[in-house]
Amino acid sequence: MKVGFIGLGTMGAYMAANLSKYLESSNHGLVVHDMRKASAEPFLAKGAEWADSPRKVAETCDVIFLSLPGPKEVEAVCTDPATGILGGLKTGGAVLDLTTNAPAMVRKIAAIYAAKGVHFLDAPVSGGPTGARTGKLAIWVGGDKATFDEHKALFDAFADQARYIGEIGAGSVAKLVHNCAGYAIQAALAEVFTMGVKGGVEPAALWEAVRTGAGGRSRTFDRLADQFLQNKYEPPAFALKLAFKDMTLATELGRELGVPMRIANMAYAEMAEGMARGWEALDSRVPMKIQAERANVKIEVPAERIKEVFDRDPPAQGDPKRS
Repeated sequence: MKVGFIGLGTMGAYMAANLSKYLESSNHGLVVHDMRKASAEPFLAKGAEWADSPRKVAETCDVIFLSLPGPKEVEAVCTDPATGILGGLKTGGAVLDLTTNAPAMVRKIAAIYAAKGVHFLDAPVSGGPTGARTGKLAIWVGGDKATFDEHKALFDAFADQARYIGEIGAGSVAKLVHNCAGYAIQAALAEVFTMGVKGGVEPAALWEAVRTGAGGRSRTFDRLADQFLQNKYEPPAFALKLAFKDMTLATELGRELGVPMRIANMAYAEMAEGMARGWEALDSRVPMKIQAERANVKIEVPAERIKEVFDRDPPAQGDPKRS
C-alpha cells in the first residue's frame, strides 16, 4: 500500500515524519506533495516518492492525508478538474482531511466524493507543533465509521488520541468548539489578570496563586460534567448567590481600577438574569441554562455516560465541582 500526504508545513511535516516511520516498518510507501518541493526534500532523502500535483498523488495512492491552511485550499486540492485529487482517485479510496476546515465545506466535498465511490473524512487535529512532533495529538474524525476503523492504525502512527465522533462534519465542529472556547477563555484571562496586576499583585505571584485554585487544578472541559452536561443544578456544589456576590465584587473592583472588563460584565449579566429567575440557591453554573434556551438545544447527558468517559480518561487532580 502507498499512502499520500499533501501539505508539509509545520504541522504536516511533523505528522508525515511520524507516519513515515510506521509505513517503513510496515513495508508501505509514502508519496508526498507540497506547493514547495523543498519542503518535501527531507522525505525524498529517506525514500518517499514525489508527486508534482495532488492528482498524481491520487493516481498512485489509495489513502491520502491532507494538512492544508484552510477551506479554500482543501477545496482546490480536492476538486480542481485539472490537478485535483478527485480526477485520480480509485473507487474505494479514502481522503483523510487533517485541516481545520468549515463543516459546510467538508460536507460538500464528501458528497461529491461519495458520488464517485470515494470516502472523505474530516479529521482535524489538536496539539500544536509540539504535539505533532511528539505524537501527542488529538484527532476528531467525522464521516464513515468503517473507513475510520480501517485506517485507525495510520492515525495512531502520529496521534495518541484519534477517535471517531460522528457523521461527516462532526470533527470540524468539535475542533471549532475547542478552539473558540480556548480563545474566549484567553480573552477572559487577559481581562481578569490585568485587573489583578493593576490591583497591586505582582504578576508571577498572581499566576502562581490562581493556578492552585479549583479552576487552575482542573481541565477546562472537565468542569462541564457535573452540572451543565447533566442539566442538574441541585443540590449546588457552589450556590449562584455566592458566585454572584464574587462577580459583583470583581466587576466593582474593575470599575474602581479603571480596567475594562467586557467579558466579565457579560458573565455578570448572565448571573444577574439567573438571580432574577429565582435560581440563587441552585448551582453557580445554572446561568448556562440560559444559553441553552437561547440556542434552543437540550443537553442532558446521563451520569453513567460521563462516568464512562472519566473511567477511560480520568480528570486532572482537583475538584471540578467547586468554585
